[in-house]
Formats: sequence, structure tokens, C-alpha cells
Amino acid sequence: MNIRIFHHHDTQEIMQLFYDTVHNINIRDYTQEQVDAWAPQDMDEQRWNQNLHAKMTYVAEIDRKIVGFAQLETNGHIDCFYCHKDFQGMGVGSKLLESIETKAKELGINRLFTEASITAKGFFERKGFQVIKQQEVELRGIKFINYCMDREI
Repeated sequence: MNIRIFHHHDTQEIMQLFYDTVHNINIRDYTQEQVDAWAPQDMDEQRWNQNLHAKMTYVAEIDRKIVGFAQLETNGHIDCFYCHKDFQGMGVGSKLLESIETKAKELGINRLFTEASITAKGFFERKGFQVIKQQEVELRGIKFINYCMDREI
């Protein structure tokens, strides 16, 4: 597995990974209405590309196929953190998190935090993150439960 920085040409593959993961994995914990709002079919590629460039976006590859991606912001916030639907439980998330931690330490960040889905909560807990609070958020008029979590590094 190779972890690298996002490149412009990755955008479409990342968007598809995001869509497929939400619709095939997160559907276990959320309704169809919720996953449709979270990952709609009509995603804006230009907006995605801007977002991926605006943050430190890491990509996990196996045999030149993107199997995960994660984003770190300069304040220690982990934004998007997704593993390909066919590569769950294979260490992709662990490798991405290691890369994020390494970069955070280089930047002098001593605390990582995220808003984890119900689905991702267990992964982050296994990695030492603690739930600060459960919250209800709204996206495209649909309400979701997620968890504010953090960990000192």
C-alpha cells in the first residue's frame, strides 16, 4: 500500500469511492434518505477538486487503485476519512491515520479531532479517540447523528 498526497487527476476516482462507500458501507447505520443526502449522485466535481486541494489530502493506493483518502486541516481537524467499500478492515484507515499523525506532529499539532459517523466511530475509538459528544447535524435538509471525537498526539 502506498500513501501519497492527492493529485488533481484523482478527483473523479475519489468522488466515486466516497459515493460507493457511503451507499454500501454507511447504509448499515443510516437510512437510504440519509445516504442519498450525504452522497448524492449529482456531486459537483469542481467543488470536490477545490476541497481536496484546500486541505492536506492523503490518498491510499494499492496497485494504482485508490482505496482510501483522508484530509487533515492545519488546526488538527480530520475532515473526510473514507476507505473503499471493498477494502474495509485491511489496514487502509490505519495507514492513512498514521500519515495524518506524522504530518500533524511535523506541524506542531498536538490534538486531532473529527466528526465521526456512526459507522466510523468504532475505528476511531480503537485508535484512541474519545467521544466528546454525540450530535445531530443537518445536510441537504436531512438530519444525521455523528460524534465529535478527539485524541491527543
